Amino acid sequence: MAQGIPKDLLMNTAFINELVEVAKDAALVHGVLMRVKESPNSSELVTYAPFTLFPTPVPKAVFLQAKAVQIHYNTLVDKISRDPDFLHDALACTIAVDDFTARLFKVHQQILQEGRSQSIVLGLNRSDYMLDEKEDGSMSLKQIEINTISASFGGLASHTPDVHRHILKVAGRLEESQRVLDNKPAVGLAHGIAKAWELYGSDRAVVMFLVEAMQRNILDQRFIENELWKRNITTIRKRFEEVSKSGKLDEKNRLFVDGQEVAVVYFRHGYMPQNYTSEQTWEARLMMERSLAVKCPDISTHLAGTKKVQQVLAKPGILERFFPDQPQVVEQLRATFAGLYTLDMGSDGDKTVEMAMATPERFVLKPQREGGGNNIYGEEICEVLARVKDSSERMAYILMDKIQPRPIQNYLLRRNAPLKISNCLSELGFYGVYVRKGQDMVMNDCVGHLLRTKSSEHSDGGVNAGVAVLDNPLLF
Repeated sequence: MAQGIPKDLLMNTAFINELVEVAKDAALVHGVLMRVKESPNSSELVTYAPFTLFPTPVPKAVFLQAKAVQIHYNTLVDKISRDPDFLHDALACTIAVDDFTARLFKVHQQILQEGRSQSIVLGLNRSDYMLDEKEDGSMSLKQIEINTISASFGGLASHTPDVHRHILKVAGRLEESQRVLDNKPAVGLAHGIAKAWELYGSDRAVVMFLVEAMQRNILDQRFIENELWKRNITTIRKRFEEVSKSGKLDEKNRLFVDGQEVAVVYFRHGYMPQNYTSEQTWEARLMMERSLAVKCPDISTHLAGTKKVQQVLAKPGILERFFPDQPQVVEQLRATFAGLYTLDMGSDGDKTVEMAMATPERFVLKPQREGGGNNIYGEEICEVLARVKDSSERMAYILMDKIQPRPIQNYLLRRNAPLKISNCLSELGFYGVYVRKGQDMVMNDCVGHLLRTKSSEHSDGGVNAGVAVLDNPLLF
């Protein structure tokens, strides 16, 4: 099973059907769940979150490489968030053409002008990778992106190992079941929030999860909430509209929502343009940013996770700006970079356009958006670039080399979906947690991992987008 699921097991249809029923029950028993609402008028139901029947083989060397580099990515994101000149220069072209990024940047500038109310910084991020296979069969770890806001699935990923262990035991694969790694990102993420809450210094203050009205992924968040409740830390869940109506700042800039003092604002919402439905929504974001509450992320950390910043970091000499006396750290980070290219106006951007239109199958065109399902592939790249190549609109995108992972056969289990063997591609993520108070880094850890797998017929999309499913790495 080191290089894939044995063919005889995959093709044993009768046994696979039995195993699928065992797997679904195991997911329910172990809490790998999500809420589903079939239509606006139907009642909600709870079912298993989509997942793979078998864990996916992952080379131990690249797994450990990604795990080791995560603390450096934590440090890098924090250093970027504290460098307003870099953020201004990196995003100058983007904010000229992308209204959403420009609006976020306006909030960032206002906070800089007024001065930050809080010196405690909490970062919960996830760096995502794929394994790029070269023509000679060698594989290397390449970063897709780093998520600095609402890095999800830490809760559900904490429970999928038990599901796959059980499936493998029932399938008679005892040795492999013992190689499924323990994984507790929910505990680690909650530990970071708890540390920020503790440093805030008020036992009466609460942790506020900022959420959207309809949450398919609410149970993923509940696992983190429950870890906080175990520590006797009160959590509340509020929407932008509720913060706008009942939120206020006192004379010390302490944030109160419904009369409760907020120590930590944990954004699980607010990363897409459609999340900001009115001027009142933007005013609520600004009020939270102005407040004494610890923000996860604060506005500058949010901006540090943009695609444009990712592209600028790949330029020669940029990493050295943040790690001037640490060549080994620079080498570790740069080793994970895929090819990234500017589409700014000028000769460099013109070359990128020509290169992408000549061989679009080699690239991914990325807008400044989060949440999955936004990237552009293949001939559609040519269509988009043909429309914007002579316009400043092209600066709203970056171009990235398309990573070419090796497909692995597996079954993807989704409610109401037919059971079939799929050629699958996987994406490996690592959760980073850091807490800084003033100039002192109080915590900087890698707290767990996430493997998501999708059919190779889909170019883009995550679990919430209905394309990828939850998975576990089986190291070899």
